[in-house]
Amino acid sequence: MAFNRKEQKEVHEEKVIEINAQMEGVLTFTDPVNLKIHGRYTGKLDARGTLTIGPASQVEANIVGENVIVAGKIKGNIIAKKMLVLMPSAVLHGDISTPKLNIVEGAVFQGRCHMLEDMLTIEDLAQYLEIEIPAIQELAATGKIPAIKEGDHWKFERAQIDQWASSGKVKS
Repeated sequence: MAFNRKEQKEVHEEKVIEINAQMEGVLTFTDPVNLKIHGRYTGKLDARGTLTIGPASQVEANIVGENVIVAGKIKGNIIAKKMLVLMPSAVLHGDISTPKLNIVEGAVFQGRCHMLEDMLTIEDLAQYLEIEIPAIQELAATGKIPAIKEGDHWKFERAQIDQWASSGKVKS
């Protein structure tokens, strides 16, 4: 039987990183990882993939991630781009933004929740509104257009943009 290389399936290894110590600083992951924190962490987290905060963890950080599962204590804001789960042992003091939220009975949440909707990048918004990107950047930076800053990038919620545009605040 002949072996056809095109029929080979690419195998993706799951990248798992576990932190079982006290850490401080900025962690940024550009590749998807399965990051698990089981100790103390202070700083800023920007993760791709799944971030799990273990039940004995104490975290003081603003977190941006795709899927975030919290079972420990967090003081800081969380932006979960896909889903946020607060397990029964979770204690979260901070604001959250996510399209999907699961708060399991027993979890403690003190803060504001913003359920993200249809999000646009700055390039998408420029095409949608037919406005140049530098003009949108200035509007976002000065707070004249509803926007969310994630790291160095701006995101725009379509429903808020539509409401903003219909209010007559857009200049042609």
